[in-house]
Amino acid sequence: MFSSAWNFVKRHKRKFIFAGAVVGGLYVLGKYAQKKIREIQEREATEYIAQARRQFHFESNQRTCNMTVLSMLPPLREAIISQLNSESLTALLKTKPDNKLEIWEDLKIISFTRTIVAIYSTSMLVVLLRVQLNIIGGYLYLDNSTGKSGTTVVAPPDVQQQYLSSIQHLLGDGLTALMTVVKKAVQNSLGSLSLKQSLSVLELEQQLSWIRAEVEAGSERSLSWYMLADEENALTDQACGLTQNDVMTIRLLNETRDMLDSPDFTTVLNACLNRGFSRLLDNLAEFFRPPPATPPPALFLIGNLSAVSLPLAKIIPIINGQINTICSETPSHFVQDLLMNDQVKEFAANVYETFSMPQELQK
Repeated sequence: MFSSAWNFVKRHKRKFIFAGAVVGGLYVLGKYAQKKIREIQEREATEYIAQARRQFHFESNQRTCNMTVLSMLPPLREAIISQLNSESLTALLKTKPDNKLEIWEDLKIISFTRTIVAIYSTSMLVVLLRVQLNIIGGYLYLDNSTGKSGTTVVAPPDVQQQYLSSIQHLLGDGLTALMTVVKKAVQNSLGSLSLKQSLSVLELEQQLSWIRAEVEAGSERSLSWYMLADEENALTDQACGLTQNDVMTIRLLNETRDMLDSPDFTTVLNACLNRGFSRLLDNLAEFFRPPPATPPPALFLIGNLSAVSLPLAKIIPIINGQINTICSETPSHFVQDLLMNDQVKEFAANVYETFSMPQELQK
């Protein structure tokens, strides 16, 4: 029996060897496949956790952006009011001076100027802080992810403070220059209009369009200049005495400047300005409602923006008070429109994604 079995094995030796090789190969291949599957699963789990952590950090960063914007609106409002002080003019008018008409003309220009400046500067503040805090946020995510491996920290606290202090340009020299440009455009558009001349909401919209065209297309400077100082700043002037933190800050400022000069930034800022001026007109329209008798209120509500007109002298106090809504630290419809704008959110996500990717460190 055993000899016959042995003879059978000898006769089919090659087949047994081949079968053994196949079975052994399949076993090794199976083990290899299991190992690879585990590696893939572990890598996917790691990537998922990293993505979830990045998403959580991004959402937290956006809440910080919103709170920072709201906290900076009061100093922005005060900076505008201190340089475009209409309150002193209204106080003078109450004394019934001889040059009453001249004061009214000044009040007309200042009231429109400060409201328009408030829209521009608030929109700039929202989008600029979105850029800055998402650049910082992206680098902070990287620093926290790689900090234990000995990699150089890109955004230590001192660099963050130095970098974010650049926002003072918008509240200082940039704001003053913006006021000058806007005031000139307002003068060119409204200077010749009589205080007795009546304007409808539609006519006000046309006046604002002319002013915007002169500010945005007629100026020698791009809007980004009002947000961030030129490259010839105090840090680069110190060429020989730059610290490592200074170098990092200059890097962040240059990256911010690149973002501000990008077509995407221009598109997002323009969307904010469009929404801001649209909200202003909505607010003004509340004061242009027709008398209860005629025409029927429904006629006005469906879009007849020329149905009611008001003398310019009556529009001035209305436009003058809009700054308190535009630059309100309590979230108003105006501020909420800007903070919740879908284009702003998408742009912020793209900035954060760009600067939270590891390859950014190698650039």
